[in-house]
Amino acid sequence: MREGRHLTRVQVMTLPDAAFLHRLADLADAETMPRYRADIAVDNKPKEGYTFDPVTEADRAAEAAIRAEISAHFPDHAILGEELGLTGSGRFRWVLDPVDGTRPFICGLPVWGTLIGLTVDGRAELGMMSQPFTRERFWADREGAWTQRDGIRRQLTTRDVGSLDRAILHTTSPEQIGEGLANGFERLKAAVRMTRYGGECYAMAMIAAGRIDLAIEPSLQPYDIVALIPIIKRAGGIVTRLDGGPAEEGGAVVVAATSALHAEALRILI
Repeated sequence: MREGRHLTRVQVMTLPDAAFLHRLADLADAETMPRYRADIAVDNKPKEGYTFDPVTEADRAAEAAIRAEISAHFPDHAILGEELGLTGSGRFRWVLDPVDGTRPFICGLPVWGTLIGLTVDGRAELGMMSQPFTRERFWADREGAWTQRDGIRRQLTTRDVGSLDRAILHTTSPEQIGEGLANGFERLKAAVRMTRYGGECYAMAMIAAGRIDLAIEPSLQPYDIVALIPIIKRAGGIVTRLDGGPAEEGGAVVVAATSALHAEALRILI
């Protein structure tokens, strides 16, 4: 087991299995897919630093469905969700983003996904990213990181391109790169082979899948990253804050396919 070795045997036995993660994703998919590329109302919720932060019925309904299933099976677990906040307390906490990428969701672009993560004592242990339009799942359980499409499952593995000049860099939006990070980001852009934008959580999954090499996200919330941490790490990647600390609480986050690329990216950014 590449991650989670700090857990006791009792804690490992208590962790839900992959089937439960898929059950939660199934419930979310049933709420999101009928509303995707459909005429639905879009509300604007207040958020610091944003003039428009969309939320839809799909976000709220999917989170409610996931929460109900978790509470039915694990009533002693805490749940933190983007739309409904924090309920409960304790060592086990689910962290949910029912539609990560609401902007592409309402634009009809299939780079959004449902993120379902579980932390134990603040550390991300299990994660699921479901993209039902492309019929893809990306998840991490106790054994590794996996992807599945149309019933075909394979193990996820990051790639090693060797050097920055061969690496592909991703960030969701250049507009979110603040003044404090702007110069470092420009230096990193100049050092890599190619930079792409707008991939949301799907781009993070592509790091685990060996298609992208680096990602910089300057301002994440826990629900944006927790589910993705074990997927990327168990595929062989690195996920930290810009200061090198754990990324479970969000903030400025740097993701890399290898430790060498991660170290070089941090050196250039800072």
